[in-house]
Formats: sequence, structure tokens, C-alpha cells
Amino acid sequence: MSDTLVAGTAGSSAAMVEEPLDLVRLSLDERIYVKLRGDRELRGRLHAYDQHLNMVLGDVEETITIVEVDEQTNTQSVHTVNRKVPMLFVRGDGVILVSPPSRSS
Repeated sequence: MSDTLVAGTAGSSAAMVEEPLDLVRLSLDERIYVKLRGDRELRGRLHAYDQHLNMVLGDVEETITIVEVDEQTNTQSVHTVNRKVPMLFVRGDGVILVSPPSRSS
């Protein structure tokens, strides 16, 4: 594989998925879900990616889940922080999961 960035439209959604990155390729210009390290989740439109899963996402909704433990009472409190970002570069080594949009048959 070369170090090239793939960008463009997913006009060939009827193409077969032969390799794992083919599924990502078929999701170009569509909204995807990305789970990252550090309890972060992204939902956004995939504009470009490479073989390392570095990605450029647009219209991104980021959700960060924060778990705090009170050491005196030993209780946990969980809260989420949401933010919207117009354009975001995601470094591939932080990616845990990429889910393409649901496709109806």
C-alpha cells in the first residue's frame, strides 16, 4: 500500500468489499461513526482517509464521556461533553472503530 490519501465521492457503492478499507472507501462523503481512545466518539461526514485511518471529517459532532471517582465516598459520576466542529483531522492511531452508515437493502 502506498502513502496516498483517498478522497472523493462514493459513487460506486455497488462495488464489492474485498479488503477492510474498501468499507471505508464506500463511506466517502457519507456520515460515519468513529470511536476513539479516551472515551471519545465522533459522528461526521468522511471527506478523506488513508491506510493508517487518518481521516478528515466535516460537520463533526464529538462526544466525550468523563468518569470521575470521588475517592472519599468511592462513588462514580459520569457525564458527557458535546461539541460541534466544522472540519476535523483525526489521527489514525487513536481510532478504535469505524462504522459506516446503515444501508437498506
